[in-house]
Amino acid sequence: MLRPKMRGLLVIAVVVAACLCLADGKGECGATPPDKVAQKLAPCASAGKNPSAAPSSGCCSAVHTIGKQSPECLCAVMLSKTARKSGIRPEVAITIPKRCNLADRPVGYKCGAYTLP
Repeated sequence: MLRPKMRGLLVIAVVVAACLCLADGKGECGATPPDKVAQKLAPCASAGKNPSAAPSSGCCSAVHTIGKQSPECLCAVMLSKTARKSGIRPEVAITIPKRCNLADRPVGYKCGAYTLP
């Protein structure tokens, strides 16, 4: 058993290590939170709500840029609180890369309960 003083030091060490990992900023979109990156999807507002709406060139450009960063980031952005609050439906948003005819989209990538077509 650890003595109380040692146990306290161990707890402090674990907390410091966890803070350092979080401060490193290595989330799905690097140092930028997905909710902040989601603001770049503003041109996709109608295409993210209506599956029959054609995505604009600005939307396709934004999706391509985010997707090139990483499929994880694109997924996190499409499922983010910011996207949902703006009315973007994840099951519709997930189809935007295909509707934009992005050749390098991550087909079959599992994004939460959805799979990129």
